[in-house]
Amino acid sequence: MMFDYHMHSSFSKDCNVEMEEMVKGAIQKGLTEISFTEHIDYDYPDDSIVFDFDKRKYRERIEALREKYYGQVRIKRGVEIGVQPHLLERYDDMLREEAFDFIICSMHTVERKGLHYGDIFVGKTVEEASFTYYNELLQCVKNFDNYSILGHIDLIKRYAPEVLDNDFHDVLREIFKVIIPAGKGIELNTSGVRYGLPNGLPSDDVLKLYRQCGGEIITLGSDAHKPEDIAFQFEESLQLLKSIGFTYITTFDEQKPVFHSIDQF
Repeated sequence: MMFDYHMHSSFSKDCNVEMEEMVKGAIQKGLTEISFTEHIDYDYPDDSIVFDFDKRKYRERIEALREKYYGQVRIKRGVEIGVQPHLLERYDDMLREEAFDFIICSMHTVERKGLHYGDIFVGKTVEEASFTYYNELLQCVKNFDNYSILGHIDLIKRYAPEVLDNDFHDVLREIFKVIIPAGKGIELNTSGVRYGLPNGLPSDDVLKLYRQCGGEIITLGSDAHKPEDIAFQFEESLQLLKSIGFTYITTFDEQKPVFHSIDQF
């Protein structure tokens, strides 16, 4: 039994692999359940990329693959939305019109500047930029609750030009005080290691803080954009989560959490 709850296909504008190839890759790796989480990033600060997709075609493709691979792997229809404070109402409108099994709430843009291009660091120290990132995320979770989990909550570490002594636990604790009572969770996104970090996203200290704050809902995702990255470093990640004190891995069915004992893995 194994689940990858953060995967992309060619429905995401930053991926050119067909969905069926990702499904086959998941089956080859012995996964029992996966969730595609294709990107929707409204108002992304790069006019050459439109992070959106045809929701009807996406639904139809998922349904066709569910039927074709029934009994081999369960396929959930998820989405990864890139939140910004001025977009929360727009996402609420979209999510009222289209139902998903699972919704990742991520932040790829800060002050309308893209993390990927490093624009957030221009004219700011890394500490100032990081403070802005976490506080904008706090603002979003205080005013938006139409999601299942927060994605790669400390993503800014991937793009920061230097490592900071400040762990930003104070603002992270405030974020957790909002999301945990609301029944929301976080993910352990293993792509951090693939991109050269010493750990996944979030880092071990943030996982420990989340657990200390009473957090239980946690998903495991590779953020794979190609089949070979599916379930990347999952065995090591499960051992880490066990050592921190997590007792469940979570999947979702119609946005409702389903808990699986971590001892089963």
